[in-house]
Amino acid sequence: MNELLLLGYKMTQKHIPLLPRLIYRFNRIVFACDIPPKTKIGIGTLFSHSGLGVVVNGDAVIGKNCRILQNVTIGGRGEHGTPVIEDNVTIGASACIIGGVTVGHDSVIGAHAVVLKDVPPYSVVVGNPARVIKQVNGTNVINNGDEKNIIS
Repeated sequence: MNELLLLGYKMTQKHIPLLPRLIYRFNRIVFACDIPPKTKIGIGTLFSHSGLGVVVNGDAVIGKNCRILQNVTIGGRGEHGTPVIEDNVTIGASACIIGGVTVGHDSVIGAHAVVLKDVPPYSVVVGNPARVIKQVNGTNVINNGDEKNIIS
């Protein structure tokens, strides 16, 4: 499925209309996912479980080497825009990232999290609404305000 998404995107960029639509329909029927061919998805991004149940807004941007688990929604919120997912982000099962938010590189979005605000790089967020529970900054891990050296 991942290769089909890349193929559909490349053909859309070259203004080939029919085959990307067929690929989109095939993915929709077989994998129950809704990922339009015009969605910008970086190289190395993996949709686990063949993207089962994933819904992505066509204007969203997904960076390189991301991992997206099943039933994830990356969607717009009207005039609030669409999400930008930076490189090396892992998005847990059934998470929702809604509106014009940016998820910083090397972050982890926990399962069932609802992200409505920007996520800083190197963060772990969970909950509804999502909140940062851990942030890695250089060689230090910051847990609820307590700094600990991760190189011991």
